[in-house]
Amino acid sequence: MKTLIKKALTLALASLLALGLTACGGQDTSSKSTLDKDTWIVGLDDSFAPMGFKDENGEIVGFDVDLAKALGEKLEKEITFQPINWDMKESELKSGNIDFIWNGYTITDERKEQVSFSKPYLNNKQVIVTLADSAIKTKADLKGKKVGAQSESSAVSAMEKETDLYQSFDGGKAITFEDNNQALMDLEAGRLDAVVADEILLRYYITLKGAEKYAVLDENFGDEEYGVGMRKDDQKMVDAFNKAYDEMKADGTLKEISEKWFNEDITN
Repeated sequence: MKTLIKKALTLALASLLALGLTACGGQDTSSKSTLDKDTWIVGLDDSFAPMGFKDENGEIVGFDVDLAKALGEKLEKEITFQPINWDMKESELKSGNIDFIWNGYTITDERKEQVSFSKPYLNNKQVIVTLADSAIKTKADLKGKKVGAQSESSAVSAMEKETDLYQSFDGGKAITFEDNNQALMDLEAGRLDAVVADEILLRYYITLKGAEKYAVLDENFGDEEYGVGMRKDDQKMVDAFNKAYDEMKADGTLKEISEKWFNEDITN
């Protein structure tokens, strides 16, 4: 009798543990494709203009937002947008809290180990911006200077690849912020000497704030491409995404959205 009771308790405990792990881990995404869902949740940094950000009315807008809506309409899916902590983007995707990382998300080898990427849809660079009257004219001039960037961004990854230069910054590394806006405000306030960030974001920001206030160096920290992050090994979703993207490229949808935000078609 004691043995039977012990076995029953063991089975009950195992069942409760399995249920608890499922609850803590969000949705069970091990076997289902995102393509099978009716509603898709796009995770984004809602301060990353012009890709995805809140306008003066508090509405989430941007190039990537319009692109996601167009894709949802094409594939007959409802799209919702979920602001997330950018530091936790891959964890949010793995747990099932979001279905896409779609917000100027740079394709890197490190990220490919954690997510499946769509085909590249925009080219980008990690550029260096200073105030217009700065003595910094080259990358070498960053030695001993306070350089800012967004935490867990591709800007940081790009700088880290140039180890000697990166470790020569004031403090031995970049000063990181939750978002690029905070870094740029510190630049304007004189608390930073330079900021490294996506060219697309910085060009848009400078246009709004006044190009005469800033200087973008000729040298940069490398070319890159934006892609959309999907759950690892969800090839069914990746294939459907890429097919729909190609169709929107052919029918002019991408050109229309790009011209709205950039005054030209810069899509791949």
